[in-house]
Amino acid sequence: MIIRTEEEIELIRKSSLLVGKTLAEVARNIRPGVKTIELDKLAEAFIRDHGAKPGFKGYNGFPYTLCISVNDHVVHGFPSERELVDGDIVSVDCGTYMNGYYGDSAYTFMVGEVAEETRLLLERTKESLYKGIDKAIAGNRTGDIGNAIQTYVEGFGYSVVRDLVGHGLGENLHEKPEVPNFGRKGTGVKLQEGMVLAIEPMINLGSRSVVQESDGWTFRTADRKPSAHYEHDVVVRKGKAEILSTFEDIEQVLNTK
Repeated sequence: MIIRTEEEIELIRKSSLLVGKTLAEVARNIRPGVKTIELDKLAEAFIRDHGAKPGFKGYNGFPYTLCISVNDHVVHGFPSERELVDGDIVSVDCGTYMNGYYGDSAYTFMVGEVAEETRLLLERTKESLYKGIDKAIAGNRTGDIGNAIQTYVEGFGYSVVRDLVGHGLGENLHEKPEVPNFGRKGTGVKLQEGMVLAIEPMINLGSRSVVQESDGWTFRTADRKPSAHYEHDVVVRKGKAEILSTFEDIEQVLNTK
């Protein structure tokens, strides 16, 4: 497990904050009728204009800047000529690479008027992220994070995707340890101060089963019911985790639309 210096943590923070600003640009442009490929292009331009590189583009051959996953798509969706319509939900996952370190964050957006049960899924998935972050403290284990997320969302009848997990973050986009969104308290890797984690609950309205599409990347729910996804980068501290990424820029835009 990699323990980061304060200097390294600051560099990861800079990359993570740029992801938040990029997602705020996406928020400004998400609306019925917009093509998801247009969101991808504006995100790439924004990242490069700020002296960074898209963290996902070219990663293991991924061809785009953003992972854009609509409705029953869970994660790793391809931007395309698809036009968003009223009632859609859209998970937008973004990475940046700057000064040798990655940032990685995701937010699920509502397009126009969304069904109430779907809106609640988003609200509670985001809340589960913070429940998990609360457990990202020195001395705890990865199972404590996963258990907090799982217990919260299963209380509403939702299910946790098991095939995809959070991860460590730093010079590489995906590092050890894996951070599942399910698990038992007191199990898994022991957390140490200075570890940087990307915590990212992926929560389904229906069953936890997912299937991979023929593009080799996109995961969707097997029952075609909606899925929500939120992600923050955090550093493990004593007593209280420190969040390096931010949703503030995104939500400031959303609250003024």
